[in-house]
Amino acid sequence: MDLAAVLDGPAWAMRRRLVDREFSVFEVVRATLERIAERDATVHSFLTVDADGALRRAGELDEKLARGELPGPLFGIPVSLKDLFETAGMRTTSGSRALADYVPDWDSVHAQRLREADAVIVGKTNTPEFAVFTRTTNDLMPETVNPWDHGRSPGGSSGGAAASVAAGLTQIAIGSDGGGSTRIPAALCGLVGLQPSRGLVPHVGGLVGTLLFSSAGPITRDVRDAALTLQVLAGPDARDPMCLRDAPADYLSDLDDQVGDLRFAWLERSGLVDASTAVAQQCRDAARELVRLGATVRASSGSMQADRWRDGFYQMMMADRYASGGARFYEDLDTRALLTDYARTHFERAAKITGAQYSRALGERCHAIRALEDLFEGADLLLTPTVGMVAPELAADRNRIPDEARLPYVAYTYLINYTGFTAATVPCGTVDGLPVGLQVIGRPGSEATVLRACRALERVLPPIIPARAL
Repeated sequence: MDLAAVLDGPAWAMRRRLVDREFSVFEVVRATLERIAERDATVHSFLTVDADGALRRAGELDEKLARGELPGPLFGIPVSLKDLFETAGMRTTSGSRALADYVPDWDSVHAQRLREADAVIVGKTNTPEFAVFTRTTNDLMPETVNPWDHGRSPGGSSGGAAASVAAGLTQIAIGSDGGGSTRIPAALCGLVGLQPSRGLVPHVGGLVGTLLFSSAGPITRDVRDAALTLQVLAGPDARDPMCLRDAPADYLSDLDDQVGDLRFAWLERSGLVDASTAVAQQCRDAARELVRLGATVRASSGSMQADRWRDGFYQMMMADRYASGGARFYEDLDTRALLTDYARTHFERAAKITGAQYSRALGERCHAIRALEDLFEGADLLLTPTVGMVAPELAADRNRIPDEARLPYVAYTYLINYTGFTAATVPCGTVDGLPVGLQVIGRPGSEATVLRACRALERVLPPIIPARAL
């Protein structure tokens, strides 16, 4: 197999060939950097590429293998990290001019665990400023485009992460998701994206996040790579008092098990902006494949009631972002002047949220948890569209006001963050030549079951391949 084919394949297969010394890590990383230089001039998925650091790390890993030391679970795999997460010695901007020259001297827990797993961090992917917009645009670089169609958006806020994987630049990208920001771009780019349960992946590092809703998670080309990456990221950290204290489950050992014992509920209505007829049909057809595998799938007449919970979610999300760092940039007049219009407006609104509003929203969150639990009655997992539309045209989306533009993106996703449940998106076909994602939702702590269901779908659904030259 030639090196180009290895780069186009899954990370788990690349690791095997690296460990078997079919290729050196240096060769793989050099070829990855060449791809980024060639392709990213049009996609704009990377804010920073650390070519020297990546090649140096590749050499260190080749030496480690030569010494006979045990290779880590992501040995030699080039990965990207969303530019919200601190990386020692590598620029971390959060998509903001206010942080254009910020180079931290420490690693977020996400960067730390990637390095400990022997991954090679090749760079930081583009994000809207402080991850508060649905398009991946900021004042530092041109807007990220969707590799399937350069006139369309990959969504946000992990749009750079998803675009980097869909463009064939890396097999694994780490995004973040506070209301759908990993799953949405993964779905719009034809990829797998996972939002872990609250507290599974620690919050140590990450700029202007949320206390309860945000989590780092993988964006990958296949489900096994997502499970492998989650295994690396998950687990307790004493520095985060809100993270789960138990060791994470084994997400790989049962991944290929049959799903005939699982019960699914298909839920088509978000209650906010429902999926288009074509997207909903594509998702229903994918759900029927689970029946062929022996699983039980019933149609639910219920709704996610996304209209009911929206105000409480956004009040808590905005207040948390303001408290965790937004105030630092908004209240200083010099840094406020550097903010994009959408970030400045976001923080201006966040500053006006009262303690009473936050408390009421917290109470609403308890009702939302109960309502989502009720939708699971008689089911192990829920199925919904991930996004109710295909990737929108950039020109059309630019003309919509931010609040209005956000709703079709997050209608099926934000409730997972609000309640602390887990969900993944898996590609399930195309509409008008653009990818569609099916969302698999699980109760807190059920990532292994969610991934098993996604893997079963991946095995029976035809693969979708972007219309791009690899």
